[in-house]
Amino acid sequence: MPHVDVVDETFIVVPPKIVAAAFADPGAWRRYWPDLDLEVYADRGDEGLRWTVGGALVGTMEVWLEPVLDGTVVHYFLRADLPEGRPVKNVRREMTARQLAAKSVALGLKAVLEDGRAPGCAPASA
Repeated sequence: MPHVDVVDETFIVVPPKIVAAAFADPGAWRRYWPDLDLEVYADRGDEGLRWTVGGALVGTMEVWLEPVLDGTVVHYFLRADLPEGRPVKNVRREMTARQLAAKSVALGLKAVLEDGRAPGCAPASA
């Protein structure tokens, strides 16, 4: 079982292709996860990406984009271990930090991609 196992889901009211575009640029990865070195091992297009993870953690990460109603559920998975030599005593702190970071990325994208859409209104891109 990995030291760090984070699962998050956030609904964004835009089509998956728009959310996928937010993750397509490798430059964005550095903004979202500045201390992780990511390498794509599965580009699933509008369904998301899967990466191997290096740097501050070692393992795998995935963003799966599921079309639901008039939007997308962004499923985020991070399963990784601390690098060798790093003390395991701070795993709980690392888990909490990664959970908060995952939600921060998702809510940041939600704010930008929904672009002020009022609840109950169709997305601008519909």
